[in-house]
Amino acid sequence: MQNAVPIYARLSQRLPHRRSWLKAMHATMIPLLIWFIFVTPEDVLPFGPAAFQFHSVLALIFVTLSLIWMADYARRGLAGRPGPKLGRRARILHKVLNTAIIWGLFGVAITGFLLGLTSERLLKAGGFLPIAPPMGMPQANEIIGTFHIYEFYLLGGIVACHATFHIWRHLRLRDNALRIMTPKVLHKYL
Repeated sequence: MQNAVPIYARLSQRLPHRRSWLKAMHATMIPLLIWFIFVTPEDVLPFGPAAFQFHSVLALIFVTLSLIWMADYARRGLAGRPGPKLGRRARILHKVLNTAIIWGLFGVAITGFLLGLTSERLLKAGGFLPIAPPMGMPQANEIIGTFHIYEFYLLGGIVACHATFHIWRHLRLRDNALRIMTPKVLHKYL
């Protein structure tokens, strides 16, 4: 066997660097999070089935990216270090905020699955992917639905704190915190 290189090694040479695809996920997740904070399924229903389908596809993308992010975190931990200019408390805050966001995204995906599981009928993410077999548990579905909503808005609050923290770092400490997770084309504006 000549040049017997493991498949993983060959594949990892072709895939983008971890930070590159995390930047892409950040760039995708931010507008999706904003969309879901301001637009609920009840808001899109009056616009017809196509609008609801669009909203559902966005939710499927959001959940898929959340699960990929959680899998990466579970396998390799946080991608970034706090930075040398941060004090001890700020380093702890950095780790807590980043970890809370990843676990929060995972929690939103899990409660979404539980909504499908406790539903009266089969729900399909994106209009085609069954979420879970419906168990017909209306009381549990209502409780999980309420929890899912509060959980999502709490996650939005954590993300706002996270963004504020990194903007503070970038402006006050001048440690280029915003450049770390933004594409190079935007660096001239930061």
